[in-house]
Amino acid sequence: QVQLAESGGGLVQAGGSMNLSCAFTGRAFGSFGMGWFRQAPGKEREFVATTTWTGRTAYYADSVKGRFTISRDNAKNMVYLQMTSLKPEDTAVYYCSAGEFESDDAREYSYWGQGTQVTVSS
Repeated sequence: QVQLAESGGGLVQAGGSMNLSCAFTGRAFGSFGMGWFRQAPGKEREFVATTTWTGRTAYYADSVKGRFTISRDNAKNMVYLQMTSLKPEDTAVYYCSAGEFESDDAREYSYWGQGTQVTVSS
């Protein structure tokens, strides 16, 4: 049984930085593509970033490209999202996800964490 648990959310001022972590428990972390998605109040869940099994390749939403970095540590079963130059529009619940491949489509992911709130004040 795969379980994901996000941590690291909170309140930050615009222009600041925040690091999110996601702990993976279950089988064969190294065989999963990993992703981060977010959902703001009244909006649909949207893609943020994804990385391949090895972590060598990553893809980002245009809205976060150049500001966010996804990474993973297969030895520790962890995936991270480093967020810089945060904007109020980045405010959302951030979800960690695991699937067979990396993808920007939430339907491709089989496992999801509970989410962590990120609030960026102006």
